[in-house]
Amino acid sequence: MNLDLGSAFLTIHYLLYPEIGYLMTFSFNSILLILQAFVLGYFVILNLTYALSLLLASKQFARNFRRSETLALKDLLEQHFYKPISILVPAYNEEATINASLLSFLNLFYPEFEVITINDGSKDTTMDILIESYQLVEIPDYGHKSLKTQPVKQVYRSLLFSNLIVIDKENGGKADALNVGLQFAKYPLFCAVDADSLLDAEALIRTARLFVEDDNLVAAGGTIRPVNNAKVESGQISDIKVPRTWLERFQVVEYSRAFLTGRSAFAQLNMLVIISGAFGIFRRYDVIEMGGYLHDTIGEDMELAVRLHRHALENKKPYKIDFVIEPMCWTQVPDDWKTLRKQRNRWQRGLWESLWIHKDIFLNPKYGRIGMIAMPYFFLFEAVAPIIEVLGYGIMIYLIATGNINWSFAILFLILTIFTAVLISIASFAIEVFLLARYPKLKDRFILFGASILENFGYRQVIAFERFVACFQVLGKKGEWGDMTRKKI
Repeated sequence: MNLDLGSAFLTIHYLLYPEIGYLMTFSFNSILLILQAFVLGYFVILNLTYALSLLLASKQFARNFRRSETLALKDLLEQHFYKPISILVPAYNEEATINASLLSFLNLFYPEFEVITINDGSKDTTMDILIESYQLVEIPDYGHKSLKTQPVKQVYRSLLFSNLIVIDKENGGKADALNVGLQFAKYPLFCAVDADSLLDAEALIRTARLFVEDDNLVAAGGTIRPVNNAKVESGQISDIKVPRTWLERFQVVEYSRAFLTGRSAFAQLNMLVIISGAFGIFRRYDVIEMGGYLHDTIGEDMELAVRLHRHALENKKPYKIDFVIEPMCWTQVPDDWKTLRKQRNRWQRGLWESLWIHKDIFLNPKYGRIGMIAMPYFFLFEAVAPIIEVLGYGIMIYLIATGNINWSFAILFLILTIFTAVLISIASFAIEVFLLARYPKLKDRFILFGASILENFGYRQVIAFERFVACFQVLGKKGEWGDMTRKKI
């Protein structure tokens, strides 16, 4: 007889203590049934929220799409329709991407802006490339020093681009580099971008216009998409191609779903608590007034957005945090499993850190929909989600291994976790990729259509498990970023 340890344990108790064995079996089966019901109920609610988010995003997409068609670039560039912006580019070991990214930022269609690159103690040739490529000359340190940061070594200005400033500082992390940039910035708005990213030429003007239209707007974000395998000329994408590997293609679908069904829907309800660190525009005064970016977290983008909500609510100020679908920021995504798992582990830990830092907001009526809806949602359906999902897989594996598979549970679980996810992925992918024609070649669109199905069989489970592991590493790896391998754009 082939018995696993659990079955052997119960068999012994049946033989020696029939009454106790019966009670233990009843208790274990009851717990198993309760867990199955809990997992199924959890995913029913989760998928309903996804469906509602997709509906809200679709309506907003249609409105924005019609408006963009009638709003020409010349209208956006009128003198009264913009505010000057400081673009902050923190860079650490970015020798492979820094040139292409800076060219992208320097060639943006915007009337008045400056680019401030902060070299955060890079150990590679990032600083040497900057000095040589942009003919940097030393200038006096003119920072305001209103925020506590690591020391600045030297400040440079470019002889080729009058609006390019480069700051060389000691290593202190991304938040520290951004705080240095804030103190050197001279304009009322600032745009935080990653040094491995590219911006569409009109991305800045189309996002910044919101700050002219609404004086209560304190922050706005745009859409992020993978740049892998795209052809880049002079800092701008000249040909968008589908990535070479399925691992990268799965991430294209992931990003599409996350930004369309997540960010867009939450922004409409004024509950957006994450603006991607790769591309976001903020009112500089508000961020400095709050003390700048927080140093002791790897989720500085979410933490800042939550703190902006909190600051406005506590001071009873009218405010809004928005998201725009059209502006595009293109960023490198991992093309190997090791780097991808490190990235997702870091994201999950950053989420938990942000929730913990602002735990007193959770279910606090004082903070309105942020405290009563947004924070509980991110706790229940983002932070805890991988634990519930892995638990569901674990129950299925146990039932199969013991020969007690509950087919009703198995079928419902697969429908709720995988097949519903496939439908949502296909819907969000179809709305954005086909209507906006992000990928002009029909072949590429069908490849990504296939990726929106295949990602749920294997890829999703690996990511869920890595996020599951990260939930139990929050304290042990606090503040640990890990390395991200860059490739030349």
